[in-house]
Amino acid sequence: MTGQSHPNDSVQLPETTPSASVVPRATTVGVWALFLLSLATIAVSVRGGSEWHLAGYVVVDGLTTVVWAVVTFFSGIVHSYSRRYMAGDARIDQFFGRTFAFTLAVMTMAAADHVVLFGVAWLGMGLAMASLIGHVRGWDQARAAGSLARRYFVASSGLLGGTLALLAWTTGSSSLSGILAQSGSLPSGVAWLAIGGLFLTAMIQSALFPFHDWLLSSMTAPTPSSALMHAGFVNAGGILLTRFAPVFADVSIAMSVLVVVGAISALLGQALLLVRPDIKRKLGASTIAQMGFMLLQCGLGFFSAAITHLILHGFYKAYLFLSSGGTVEQTAPTETARTDLGLAGLAVSTGAAIGGGALFVAITGKGAKLDSGVLLALVVVLTTLHAAREVLKQSQLLPRFKLVGLPVVVVIPIAVYGFLFETISALLADVPMTTAPTELTVVHLAVGVLFVVSYLTAELGWHRSSKRLYVALLNLSQPSPETVLTTKEDYDDA
Repeated sequence: MTGQSHPNDSVQLPETTPSASVVPRATTVGVWALFLLSLATIAVSVRGGSEWHLAGYVVVDGLTTVVWAVVTFFSGIVHSYSRRYMAGDARIDQFFGRTFAFTLAVMTMAAADHVVLFGVAWLGMGLAMASLIGHVRGWDQARAAGSLARRYFVASSGLLGGTLALLAWTTGSSSLSGILAQSGSLPSGVAWLAIGGLFLTAMIQSALFPFHDWLLSSMTAPTPSSALMHAGFVNAGGILLTRFAPVFADVSIAMSVLVVVGAISALLGQALLLVRPDIKRKLGASTIAQMGFMLLQCGLGFFSAAITHLILHGFYKAYLFLSSGGTVEQTAPTETARTDLGLAGLAVSTGAAIGGGALFVAITGKGAKLDSGVLLALVVVLTTLHAAREVLKQSQLLPRFKLVGLPVVVVIPIAVYGFLFETISALLADVPMTTAPTELTVVHLAVGVLFVVSYLTAELGWHRSSKRLYVALLNLSQPSPETVLTTKEDYDDA
């Protein structure tokens, strides 16, 4: 390093144009039409206040319409973006066909009421995503990543299929609505087998520890595929748990297990993010953390909060992936100066965090009682505190703005989150047990303490004092070796 700047705009890349093929245009128009149809479905459902049924096969309820609107919107963005991004790709028609097929599979899964239809849609969703991960056929690492993901997704589908078959055989019903209606009378052994199958399926799908390897190994996927994967595909674990909440929401031990598993993955994902040097795997580690938070919210009994979380995470992660190329291009190899404002900054950021938490409680009512909502409110406070501290450390901002404008900057998003939470809760009012807070237990208290200690560890830099911890996290964040490019020639060939 000589300290000299090396501008990255010295080479002008040729401008690409959208493909002339009819498939990209047709699928893009089709997916945006599906988005408009989804919005119309939400409007009609809200006005009519009832579900739509095709007895035993399809149910269009609040969860269905929300998932439809979210997945078609993100898919529409990816389709539109990809028309230029994938221009010149020899297999562009296959890419758009699989992306559109993935969208249809997710929509089918969200509306399916028959166990076979639900299981087939879940499998189709996974196979479509695996093919997008391994899209570049002549790239050995891409094929290996697609094959690895396919094995995980087939295992997930096998677990789900076995669970659905067990529930259908026990209850004598082939519809999800029929199974859920009888979930309270399931024999104890069957209930626990079903709970275990559902939890493992959700953990694999959402890349939670220890099943996170497929996600960190999937960076060979074209960037639009990564955006769709992180904005939509991994969220299916939360959708599955929300749909099947009546099976386990009344079982306190099962809910505590979800809290612990979600907390571990949330903290681990955040820790992995700290040690990854590459942007896309940093985003992958962030997704692991966010999916952990989503599972934690399910364990607290706030399934509508989990759905709200996956929507916000989808917007955030789709933007970050689709703009990741620009981030690489604009980043200079210099260390950014960071400042703090001492006790004044600490006081303002702490006040903003407490104010944000109080505002969340006031808007949603969660945390106002001594139940699992207290832990949800604590997570909001810690998230607000982290955001406030990050704003204070940005040296580009004037100190006056930092101290005066900080509360507004960090509290307004909390208000938006609170009102969106309430809106989603209203839309999911016809879905069983989307809000089922549990009693405050020692597990919740332990997780709360763990979050506070972990925050202080990261904020004060204690994690940097242990080389052993750094190496352990770095090793844990490594993708599968056969999916990694290791030589310059590999990059040239790709």
